[in-house]
Formats: sequence, structure tokens, C-alpha cells
Amino acid sequence: MAKQKIADQVNLLSLPANAKAKPARNGKATAQSMATRQREISVSEFFSRNRHLLGFDNPRRALLTGVKEAVDNSLDACEEAGILPEIEVALEQLADDRYLMRVVDNGPGIVKGQISNIFGKLLYGSKFHRLRMSRGQQGIGISAASMYGQLTTGKAPRIISRTGPKRPAHYYEIQIDTARNKPQIIREEEIEWDHGKGTQIEIEMEAKYQRGKQSVDEYVRQTAVANPHMTLRYTPPDGKSIVYERSTKEMPPEPKEIKPHPYGVELGVLMKMLQATPHRTLQGFMTQEFSRVSVRVAKEICEKADLKPNGRPKSIAREESDRLFKAINATKLMRPPTDCIVPIGEELLLQSLQQNVTAEFYTSTTRPPAVYRGNPFQIEVAIAYGGDIDPNGSIGLMRFANRVPLLYQPSACAITKSLIDTDWRNYKMSQSSNSLPSGPLLVMVHMASVWVPFTSESKDAVANYDEITKEIRLGLQECGRRVGEHIGRVKREAEAARKKDYIGQYIGHIAEALQEILSDSDKKTKDVQANLKGLLERSRS
Repeated sequence: MAKQKIADQVNLLSLPANAKAKPARNGKATAQSMATRQREISVSEFFSRNRHLLGFDNPRRALLTGVKEAVDNSLDACEEAGILPEIEVALEQLADDRYLMRVVDNGPGIVKGQISNIFGKLLYGSKFHRLRMSRGQQGIGISAASMYGQLTTGKAPRIISRTGPKRPAHYYEIQIDTARNKPQIIREEEIEWDHGKGTQIEIEMEAKYQRGKQSVDEYVRQTAVANPHMTLRYTPPDGKSIVYERSTKEMPPEPKEIKPHPYGVELGVLMKMLQATPHRTLQGFMTQEFSRVSVRVAKEICEKADLKPNGRPKSIAREESDRLFKAINATKLMRPPTDCIVPIGEELLLQSLQQNVTAEFYTSTTRPPAVYRGNPFQIEVAIAYGGDIDPNGSIGLMRFANRVPLLYQPSACAITKSLIDTDWRNYKMSQSSNSLPSGPLLVMVHMASVWVPFTSESKDAVANYDEITKEIRLGLQECGRRVGEHIGRVKREAEAARKKDYIGQYIGHIAEALQEILSDSDKKTKDVQANLKGLLERSRS
């Protein structure tokens, strides 16, 4: 009887998904009936129900997120191909709550076989597995924007791409099969297109256009500041185009791809790498699969882990992997190489700020490369003070990660936290406790990294790692000192001018008093007065 019961339970558990299992006599579900309802969830289906995680939680933000993802892809493609980016962004209002978003670039284009997957499949891309600086990381962005347009309007995104002037332009209308996370090609053909090469995407979506700090207008403006090598033409719904001209024709250096650093690999990942490696010895695995591990260092790690350097990686057991992991973290290693990240640079930061912001004083700094969890990163800070910047209220803050503006969730971001934790009163700025400083100040902070630790999939805020907040504070303090020196110098000059003006009001009286003391002629008195005025003017200069 016991064997029969076990057999019955096994049969129930192996029922297909559409099979029916009888509930218990009391009407409640049983383990067997619940098992029949279990099924795999595709990533597209998950994000279609949780689109707020990707930045599509309301119509206003959805419009910004769609534009951002398309522009990010265009910039990455142009830079990787060594092409100075020329990008067009246009918004067209179709109804009260419906907009058409169009983004066109002059990049290398997309080969025909990849178009449907790039725009119609989530978690598909070339950047996730590469340790080098790029705007996109997860392969979600543009396909998520396509999915949002499909869900809210029922319309398929329209894509045109051409890889060269003598090659055909391919036109696609693509939807996402969310149940299987696969593209559905609605329409495909070759068309005439007036661009020699590049890509265009049009997405019709439920959206809301509004000006302000968290608008498409502000995103475009800040993108121009962080990408001085780009020309961007922006046409908002009113049809009045704005052109942000590039301030340099010099392309940023191409970031190099690096291998993972041992300090950034967790135990589970290490175990997986050991099983997947093609190398036959543990020493070869350590030196070839990681950066900054020489033969000498590999032998030292193996010795600390009590493992043989010529042992087979695939035969290493769980306990041995744990010893190897601990030995790696107990061994002093060189920092990872930093040619995988490309900062904007102090000079270009200043040029870009001066071109886009009218102020009386500018300063910038690029911090030396640093590391968090084995990932190289670099912090840049630029400040504009005075001029046309609003002197009332809190300062302006522009946050960037890999040259991409971060417009949402400022309070959750390590950049904002570091700005608040810096004592700006040391630099002659007004600041209340636990708040941003106030005054005519615009602060720009940029983090460049092979892997930016965002707090969520929507990529709005940088996580609070101690190594990151420390570098941000050091950059802010360096620029803050220069701003404080400028403010002090301006105040000293103003005070000196005030005193000289005060003295100038009494020069005539001083000259008359000298004439009376010296009992000299009126001509002599005028000469004394002129000499005093000349002396005062020379002291002003």
C-alpha cells in the first residue's frame, strides 16, 4: 500500500501543466493541485507586468525613458564604430495622451539578421558579458521601450537600418511575444531611405510631454553637456527645433575590454568558471581567465589554498573552491587596468559647461581611477558658479553615469548623498543640516565604470558603495576649495573697491586741508587733489 501511495504521488507531480488534479475534500488546494498551476515565466512577461522597474511607471517618465534608451544605443554604436555622432530626436503629439517618438542616428547600422532580436527580445545584447565602459549594460532598454509602446497602443515599433550607402535599407515592424520573449515580425521589406547608413526607430506610445527638471528637454540638454563630441538636433512637439552643436571633433578613446578581476568574482561565479574553463591546469585558469594574475601570483594563491597549480580546474570540489576563493581574497593583487573606462576629461568638461551654462567661474577635476568589488571606475566633478545661475534655493545638480544623465531618484543616489555629506560652509556656501547647499552653484558629477552599480533596472541612481562615495566627496572637496577661493577673492576685491570709493568721496576735503596746513596757493591744492586721485586709481588697478 505504501509503495502504491508513493507511485500515485509521483504520477500527480509529473502531470502536464494543463492537467487537472482533484482538490482535497475540504475544497482547499493540495500540493498536487498547486503543482499543476506552476509554469515558467518569461522575462518579457515579467517586465510587462512590472514595467515600473524599467522606468515606464507613468506616461511622462515613459516618454523620457524611451528617448533615453534609443539615444544611448545610438551613441554607443557610433563610438564603437569610430563615427562622430549626429543624432536626431523628434516628438510628435498624435492625441492627448499619445506621442510618436523618433530617433535617427548616423551610426554603423544593424545587420538584417539582428534587427528583430535587438528590438524584439529582452535581455539580448552585446554589452552584458563585456567588461568595458558602455551606456547600455543589460540588453533590456530599447526592447523594453518597444514593449511599452506595444502594450499601451497596440502598435508595432517601426525600424529602418542600413549598414552602408550601397546596401539596402531594411524596414521592420516588430512586436514582442511576451509569453516566449521572442520577436514577431509583422512587416519586413527593403525601402528607399535618404540616409547613407544608420538606424531609425519610431515608437508610438501612451505618454505625456511636460517641460521641467525631469523632462525630455532636460535630458537632451544634459546629454549634450556630457557628450561634447556629439551633434544633436531635438524637435519637441511644438516643432521648434534646437541644435546642440559639438564642441570638439575629437572622438573619445575607445575603451578596451578587460578580463574580470579576482576581487570582483564571488564564490558561485568562481565555481562556474572552474567548470567552464578550457584550460587544463589551475595555474593556466588563474592567469588566463583573470586580469592582473601572473604565474607567480597564481602559484602563491594555489599554495595558500593548498591546491596543486597543475591540478585540473574541473575536478576541484566545493570545499576546494571555497579555499581557493579565500586564498584569492587573502592575496595582494594589482588593481585592474583602467583603459577600459574613458572619462570626459577636465578640459572638455570645462568647454562643455562654458558652452551650455553662463557663469562667472568654472572649475573641474578628474579623479584618479579607483576600484569597487574589482570593477574600475573614475569620478569627475565640474562646477559652475555665479552668472545666470539662480542664486535662490538649492544648487543645481547634474548626475551622470557613463555619460548618461540620471534624472530620477536623486535622494537614493550616492552622488546626492555625497554632495549633502560635504560641508559646503567650508567653501563659503550656505548649507542647512542634512540638505543640499544653496546659492548660484551648478554641480556636475560623472561616474565612468565598466559596471555602474545602479539601484534598480531603471538605471536612475548609483548605489552607495563606500569606495564610490569617498571618491565623489574628494572630487567635490577639490572643486569646492577652488570655488571658495574664488568667492573669497571676489569679496576681498569688492571690499577694497568699497573702501577706495569711500576714500574718493573725501579727496577734495583732504586736498583743502593740506592747502590750509601748507598755506599754499589754490593751484597747488588742485595739483595735490589730482595726485591723490591718480594714486587711488592706480591702487584700484
